[in-house]
Amino acid sequence: MRIVRYELDGRVGTGVLEGDVVRDGNLVARLDEVTLLAPCDPRTIVCVGSNYPCQVEEKGRPWPERPALFLKTPNSVIGPGQAIERPAEVDRLEYEGELAVVIGRRARDVRADDYHHYVLGYTCANDVTAHDWRADGQWARAKSADTFCPLGPWIETEPPGAAELTTWCNGDRVQRSGIDRMIFGIGEILAHVTRYFTLSPGDVVLTGSPAGVGPMTGGDRVTVEIEGVGALTNPVTTRMKETPR
Repeated sequence: MRIVRYELDGRVGTGVLEGDVVRDGNLVARLDEVTLLAPCDPRTIVCVGSNYPCQVEEKGRPWPERPALFLKTPNSVIGPGQAIERPAEVDRLEYEGELAVVIGRRARDVRADDYHHYVLGYTCANDVTAHDWRADGQWARAKSADTFCPLGPWIETEPPGAAELTTWCNGDRVQRSGIDRMIFGIGEILAHVTRYFTLSPGDVVLTGSPAGVGPMTGGDRVTVEIEGVGALTNPVTTRMKETPR
């Protein structure tokens, strides 16, 4: 099943996508009649770094003993088709295609083998990063600026298994890996995260990005595609500096 959040005639709703039709109670609309929004409205976004062997090797990082965690803030969330804004003062803005796990029920001290009881479904994510803003070791602004967490296009409730994750920039394939190659699987990640954070329905866990992270700039178009889940596409624009008042 595919769950969508959408806007139609100024109304925001949640429905089920059946083919090219959105069903929300008695309301039925064609997919091309609605604007898809980010498929959930998370209060907490927990991210895992260095979770693919190919990226660990590419970056020359030590092998992780446990999932490396950081956070994104809710203001960073945008939906499919919405623009990723590159701040004018950022020299290198990077895409990071990832599988996102959407939480379906309150999760605390989850056992790795039981993780699927707490998952609503899966979606695509782009962990946008202002590379030069993390040079000082402070990741908050580098990861959490407005528009830095595209999610979508919907929530797929079926587990993705060994699906392939591919990122495209302007039609060129820039990242590719099977998600079954993650160092820490979804169960291990949720068990680790929920030792420290209570997750609520609609919260999101980003599971890491494979090798091939690279730059994007105004005018680019980036797609994160996961087999069986969907494809999330966002254009990139440049946000000019605001004039002080």
